[in-house]
Amino acid sequence: MDLVPLVERIGESPTAALFGLITGLIFGVAAQRSRFCLRAATVEFARGHMQDKVAVWLLTFSTAVVWVQGAQLLGFLDTSEARMMAVPGSWSGAIIGGLLFGAGMVLARGCSGRLLVLAATGNMRSIVSGLIFAVVAQMSLTGWLAPVRDFLARLWVTSGGRNMDLLAAVHLPKEAGLMIGLLIALLALELSRRNRIGFSRLVFASGVGFAAALGYGLTFALSQVAFDPVQIESLTFTGPSANTLMFLLDRNSILEFDIGLVPGVVIGSFVSAILAREFQFQAFEGASPMRRAMIGAVMMGFGGMLAGGCAIGAGVSGGSIFAGTAWLALFAMWIGGMTMDTLLGGERQAVAA
Repeated sequence: MDLVPLVERIGESPTAALFGLITGLIFGVAAQRSRFCLRAATVEFARGHMQDKVAVWLLTFSTAVVWVQGAQLLGFLDTSEARMMAVPGSWSGAIIGGLLFGAGMVLARGCSGRLLVLAATGNMRSIVSGLIFAVVAQMSLTGWLAPVRDFLARLWVTSGGRNMDLLAAVHLPKEAGLMIGLLIALLALELSRRNRIGFSRLVFASGVGFAAALGYGLTFALSQVAFDPVQIESLTFTGPSANTLMFLLDRNSILEFDIGLVPGVVIGSFVSAILAREFQFQAFEGASPMRRAMIGAVMMGFGGMLAGGCAIGAGVSGGSIFAGTAWLALFAMWIGGMTMDTLLGGERQAVAA
């Protein structure tokens, strides 16, 4: 793919934003149609079930791993300098942030990516929670909460000035990543068969994982032709939510992949909901759910920034490149979500967001 004419025509920053928009559109449509959500999967698993929510999550995750690892083996992609891999990772941040994020997404009844999708389909509680999430994420990045985040993140970091490549750390061949992805995909397909999940939902679940791989592919391709350094990155919603909020508030902000990503998700989810006749306004059911959602959004905003990514950023994008802290953060999110659901007693919370 020759990107030079496009870059010369509209510029490097607008091209990055355009790629974010395309990635977001695909994610928005696929996530809305598949009802992909880490929170729903963890709650379902915590209650002793391995049904459609777990199957969809596993299929999404495995699809991202297969596409990313396959592209690397074929020489089409190199994620060794991706944003998550090229800087030191925080083990302490992954543990503490992951637990906070996981517990928060259960309280808010949706992870950050799911809240964005639901907000675009008329869910007012997701709009409120999403705004709180973005504000707290920004506070954790550069605001009043940044010193706390920095302190916790520095307690235990990866060595060597980079994140840990799990495959290299355990001396596995490069092909092992693809094989792991295929094995998880087989498990997901077997669970899908047992739960009689429709073909279209499986396709859309795979589409979420493909969007994560596409983000890496597009930013990598841009990095090969751009004059200025371009970060190789993909789907994540902690940083992009904060950056999009600041872009709307600061006229001096510049376009980048993040700025296109969030609007792309909103547009894709909105169009998908309209076409499926699933758009409808929904409000909080009462004061107690509202309080929980707001507390959960705060926990996700701080936890996601501390963990180095949200359920999508660490859980799918980071997991697909086998970043050590991403896998640890994902594990902590599962534990945090399952623990919070157990503490709530599974009471009257529908598994589906």
